[in-house]
Amino acid sequence: MALTREEGWQLLCDWTPGAALRNHARAVEVVMRAAALRYGAGPQDVEPFGLAGLLHDADYEQWPADHPKRIVAWLAERGEAAIAHAISAHYTKWGVPYETPLDRALLACDELTGFVGACCLVRPGGLATLEAKSVVKKLKDKSFAAKVERDEIDAGVKLLGVELAAHIDFVIGALKPCAAELGLLRP
Repeated sequence: MALTREEGWQLLCDWTPGAALRNHARAVEVVMRAAALRYGAGPQDVEPFGLAGLLHDADYEQWPADHPKRIVAWLAERGEAAIAHAISAHYTKWGVPYETPLDRALLACDELTGFVGACCLVRPGGLATLEAKSVVKKLKDKSFAAKVERDEIDAGVKLLGVELAAHIDFVIGALKPCAAELGLLRP
């Protein structure tokens, strides 16, 4: 792999001035690194899965109308076709086929990671006390984190062939080692 994590982080910081979207990107990176071991081919997939998570929304803040075309083109120019394809497919309504475990994992992890983060913000203890059943209950409440597209979460778990609660547990577990860094703990 030619692209390094440091180069990816630098691009994210250059293109994404807002801390909230950078924090989301970092959280998805963390989950995707774990997803490489669960849904990918193992350790050799950790870097590409992590970079896909880190960069999936890199162009959104500055160029929302072009999202994800700019980051996809940037990656393609650098020979990162697999990461570019996964990012081009991380929203079902774009109609891009899901060809690889990387494609499916990014769809399954992106929206759910953001939703889990939202659940942490309203829960005493944040991620430390969060359980899948609480997340499932919040998913049913359409007024909670209303901008989160529940159909994207459903599509992702179906593509992975996993149960929703099991995937939520996976996301929570993946985030726990970095919970403090990501602001997911509450006093």
